[in-house]
Amino acid sequence: MVVELADPMVLTETPVGTRVIVEVKSFTVEGDRLRGRSKGNAGADWLTIGPDGTGTLDVRATMETDDGALVFVYYQGRRDFSEGMDAPLYTAPKFEAGDERYRWLNKIQAVGKGDLAGSTLTYEIYELR
Repeated sequence: MVVELADPMVLTETPVGTRVIVEVKSFTVEGDRLRGRSKGNAGADWLTIGPDGTGTLDVRATMETDDGALVFVYYQGRRDFSEGMDAPLYTAPKFEAGDERYRWLNKIQAVGKGDLAGSTLTYEIYELR
């Protein structure tokens, strides 16, 4: 999955630490069983960063598959900001699909590792079996 991100909105000293809201401009998914792209404008990460540098991701977005089905994608994850901006992101994506062709997504747990380069975030995502 390749994600293009908007500029972050940073709120310091909130009750949960630093809140960083990063809207998703677009994303594409290219895999053996799933291909698609972002749909709509509601995708974003509502990231929090604690005083020890632990980042907690909270991402939600909608994708449209290459054959027209809608899938809700959401995940939480971690990033160790104390290691600097080159630290990887670790996630646990889940999916919600109503289309018969993609209901298999509702039953899986995925894991991912992401790397951020500028405003481009690239994930490797795997289904746990």
